Amino acid sequence: MRTVFVLARTCLRHGAKHTRLSFPRHQQYFSSTARRSAIRTPFRKPPIVGTVILGALSPAAFVKLSEEDNGDGKTGEEHMLEASRAEIEKTLPDNIHGFRRAWRGLVLFLDSYIYEPIATGFRFLHLVVIFVPVIVTVPVIWLGQRRKDRDDERSGTLWWYSFLVHSMERAGPAFIKLGQWAASRSDIFPTEMCNIMSDLHSNAPAHSLSDTKKIIVKAFDGRPFETIFEEFQEKPLGVGAIAQVYKAKLKSDLTVPGDPDLAEPAKNIRQRVRKNVDVLIKSTPSRVPSTYVAIKVLHPKVERMVRRDLRIMGFFASVLNAIPTIEWLSLPDEVEQFGEMMRLQLDLRIESANLLLFRKHFKDRTTAWFPYPYTDYTTRQVLVEEFAQGIPLAAFLEDGGGVFQQEIADEGLDAFLRMLLIDNFVHADLHPGNIMVRFYKPEKLDLAFGRHKQSNDPEQSKDVTEEVLQKLRPHRHKPKEWVTALDQIDEEGYRPQLIFIDTGLVTQLNDTNRTNFLDLFKAIATFDGYRAGHLMVERCRQPDAVIDEEVFALKMQHLVLGVKSRTFALGNIKIGDVLNEVLSMVRSHHVRMEGDFVNVVISILLLEGIGRGLDPELDLFKG
Repeated sequence: MRTVFVLARTCLRHGAKHTRLSFPRHQQYFSSTARRSAIRTPFRKPPIVGTVILGALSPAAFVKLSEEDNGDGKTGEEHMLEASRAEIEKTLPDNIHGFRRAWRGLVLFLDSYIYEPIATGFRFLHLVVIFVPVIVTVPVIWLGQRRKDRDDERSGTLWWYSFLVHSMERAGPAFIKLGQWAASRSDIFPTEMCNIMSDLHSNAPAHSLSDTKKIIVKAFDGRPFETIFEEFQEKPLGVGAIAQVYKAKLKSDLTVPGDPDLAEPAKNIRQRVRKNVDVLIKSTPSRVPSTYVAIKVLHPKVERMVRRDLRIMGFFASVLNAIPTIEWLSLPDEVEQFGEMMRLQLDLRIESANLLLFRKHFKDRTTAWFPYPYTDYTTRQVLVEEFAQGIPLAAFLEDGGGVFQQEIADEGLDAFLRMLLIDNFVHADLHPGNIMVRFYKPEKLDLAFGRHKQSNDPEQSKDVTEEVLQKLRPHRHKPKEWVTALDQIDEEGYRPQLIFIDTGLVTQLNDTNRTNFLDLFKAIATFDGYRAGHLMVERCRQPDAVIDEEVFALKMQHLVLGVKSRTFALGNIKIGDVLNEVLSMVRSHHVRMEGDFVNVVISILLLEGIGRGLDPELDLFKG
């Protein structure tokens, strides 16, 4: 027991180097006044002492932090994370004195130096039981025949990868997320390992309905649960590693009377004429806010468990980093980057702020849309957002897009490239399950030149999405009938629109990384593979650790010239194969790329897979 306690204290000391020791406060995250003013009144900057922001932060406050340029080279996501961590930093308030201060100090000391080390020690023992068999079975990777169809890996290696994934599922939320993150880092890990990791899913049990109700009531300022919802589906729509999602319908006095992020009504003839031209040319969607909401609720105590796991991971990453052959991986830095990704998902106000930013960017665009977040009721543990009524894009990949396939593919490509090249704010989890397709009737010409104004009130506007869904649902997994139903919907004048959900993670390049990315993009676009190779080496994390820099640059030149001899139309060349080859070369030559850059590459890989499934002739560079 003493050994476990000492090891746990060592983990805590290591974790303190990278993260501030923090715990969830069992107080109101928002005052009712702050919450109600989040979207109805202009943002008021909270008082700041040093780097600690005093008072509760609303999603609107996070948006303000994200958009501020402090000249420190950090991204908006990093600013939001800093504010989130500072808010729950474990400190003694200055406004308490005497016995209360002494008592709070004692509780703080016992929690930090007694309870947490013991709890971390027991968590370490639990992980030992899970992962020691994984370590013991490592020799299996040298057994079995090589599989040509599986990247020439041995059958024993493939079995061990599967065993590792199963063990990570048992280890809990942090390790499930670690596996999902590792699946995206094919610049570090073998391709087949990443493929198997990508199938890793959460086996976390759903927390109780009573816990959900307590957390939701707290988010609504103590309002009785029965007075919050007209309907509430008690069975979760999905249970993830750190949260679960419900579908509900808010009481009428809690809903919004329209979509506040849509363009304001045209006030004069010139504005109305311009709007009508947009309607004629762009087939502008008539956006009608849904009266149903999706409610994401964090699992109770998940933050403490994740924090302990990150400390343990950080400790072992430092130990492994001492081995000369794997020093180039810089495992402590990778664990730190993974830890930031986890912490971003542990404050649901950041996801709400991301939705606000995406909606702001796409306010005047017709290609895609994002659910409306109810910022008044969103806290660290609860996210309330408009329910995205639509059909998962995966359905169109399985059964076919029919007459809409090119339109859907073009809209997806346009939305992604705008995020990447114009907004520098990219949805970092663009798999088909997070993209919904809704159908709408094109917006009508505004011929009301008098005082009459069109309304976006949900009670006065008809949402045709459910009407279309009822026509399509009976034909799922029946490709011929599905395509016929899509033809009928097209004849009736309906158009598709993409809705992106699950915006907890975004990729935002800082000034340095964005410059590096654009320089590299320009070099590849002009087919200068040799320069692209040298740029990747010069601007990687550890240029001194790169093996055979000149050979790497020549390989890049050979690869790019091979692409040049063909076309960038996806039907003729697989962008995914090209990028996978680049990542393989990066791995073999120890070129350590920035995680954000790799995230962009992974997003392009996902986009290519979606684009090829819908429209093989989609031209990536023309888009």
